[in-house]
Formats: sequence, C-alpha cells, structure tokens
Amino acid sequence: MKAIVQDKYGPPTVLRFDDVATPVPGDDEVLVRVRASSVNARDWHYMRGDPYIMRPSMGLTRPKQRIQGLDFAGVVEAVGAKVTRLRPGDEVYGMSLAAFAEYVCAGPEEVDLKPANLTFEQAAAVPVAAGTALGCLPDVDSGHRVLINGASGGVGTFAVQLARSLGAHVTAVCSARNADQAVSLGADVVVDYAREDFTRGDARYDLVVDLVGNHSLGDLRRALAPDGTVVLSGGGVSTGGSLFGPMGLFIRGALASRVARQKVLAPALKQSRATLATLRTLIEAGRMTPVIDRVYPLSDAAAAIRYLEVDHARAKVVLTV
Repeated sequence: MKAIVQDKYGPPTVLRFDDVATPVPGDDEVLVRVRASSVNARDWHYMRGDPYIMRPSMGLTRPKQRIQGLDFAGVVEAVGAKVTRLRPGDEVYGMSLAAFAEYVCAGPEEVDLKPANLTFEQAAAVPVAAGTALGCLPDVDSGHRVLINGASGGVGTFAVQLARSLGAHVTAVCSARNADQAVSLGADVVVDYAREDFTRGDARYDLVVDLVGNHSLGDLRRALAPDGTVVLSGGGVSTGGSLFGPMGLFIRGALASRVARQKVLAPALKQSRATLATLRTLIEAGRMTPVIDRVYPLSDAAAAIRYLEVDHARAKVVLTV
C-alpha cells in the first residue's frame, strides 16, 4: 500500500509518499480502507520532533513511528477473530496511529461508526479536533460567558459550536478575515486579535479556552471571573521554544490551580469509542458540523502540513485517499 513515511525529523521535505506493507489486523482489531484523513498540529510537531522534551516518547534521534497521522474515515475491509461489533463494509471513523496511509488497523477503542450525515472527508476532520474541543468545555451551562482564543482553527471551530449549543454566550478571538465564519458558527461577539487584546479589556469570562498560547498565564487569568477557569490546549513554540513548547505553561497552570480560586486545566484528548460515539450523536443531532479549509490528496501530505504549520489554516485540512 501507499503511505506517508518519515525516517528522520525535519521540515515537510522529510515526508515521502512510498510503498509499505499493508497492516494485518490482530484478533481484536479491524482493518480499514482509508478514504480520508486530516492534518492536526500534532502532525507537524511529530514531523519536526518538537518540542524536544517529548523526544523520549517520540524517538530521540528519529521517529519511532514511521507513518504519522491519527484521524481517519473509511470502510472496514476485514475484522479480527474477536471483533463482533463491526463487520466488512461498515463505514467508520476514528483515531489510530499510522492513519496517513491507504489502510490502517484500529483497536476497539479507536473506531466507531461514522456520522451518517457526513462525507468521509468531513468525518475524517472530526476525531482529534472535535474530541479536543469536547474536553475543553468542562461544566459549561446556559448563560456562561465563554471566550475561545483561536476560534478559527480546527479545534476552535468545533469549540464555538459546542459552547453555543450548550447555551453559553460565546466570544470568539480570531483574525478579521475569519470573523464572518465565527459568527456563522454561533459566536455572539468576535474579537480581532490584531486590534484588541482581550486580556486587557473589561469583560470577564467564566471560561477562557486558549488554543493559541500567545498570552501568559497571568494575562489569561486577568480575563477570568473570580471563580472562572482557564483551559490550556495546544499552543506553539512561542510559549516555551523548541525545547519545552507549551509544557512550561501547563506546569505553571497546574501549580497556580493549587493556590487560587480560579482553575487552570490542561485536558488530554480521551481516545475512546465513547468519545467517538458522543461526537457522532452531536453531529447527527445538528449541534456541530466540520468546517474544512482545504483538501489535498494523500500524496501531497507534505504540502498540507506545510500549509497548516506556516499559513495559519482556518478550520480543518483534509487528505483524501
């Protein structure tokens, strides 16, 4: 089969579209013929081996995982002997290592039936980004004031829709060119980050979701109500350089939560069939839908990742297989 292969860390040129062996499913796995995948910030971090503090888990001098990618949507090709929930021909989506390929093996917690009202391209845009957004909105209720910094990105577009569907008053922070998109997704207020710093304004929020990492923890907490919550998710090297990335900010947030009424959370993506099932229910109920910026063929994965990393893609970037 064809796949995107990486044998060393570096820029997008280290990625090759090459022939590899087709995986064989274990007894509790399914083999999925991939119809689409999508690109996440995780993919360019793993491509570059950045931040360096993560190298022990990623591979010290070269990637342990030759084929990157997590999101996929496709059709079940074969099932292991112990699999009873799915069968060949089922249309599925999920998260599994080595998804930038024509076939991927997925375990029982990594795959579920895809939302019936989505195409394969749309479904592939969901798992990582929407799953992250779901974890970024703890205990949101009707009337809560929620600010989402980075509202035009893959996670942000889902977070705006989810917060709105929960009855929150949503403030979206993004560029002026993405303001109309944010409003169409349900934002009540849009802040153009190039003209206004939300941490210096008078508004106070019950929840601030920071998907960018361009503000200090102190600045983010200044925008909170006295008993509000900051959620830290993502953030580029600007928060800690190539050595630590956003990890230093996460650690400071954890320490701050111990001594203040305001909470600072850094939720991890819960990779589970239950999460995929919840997302499917929300999407089929019309409470959120994927927003896709660009679509590339799998063979152009390097260009897709370059676009995400350098050109500030809005919403999701998808690969078709």
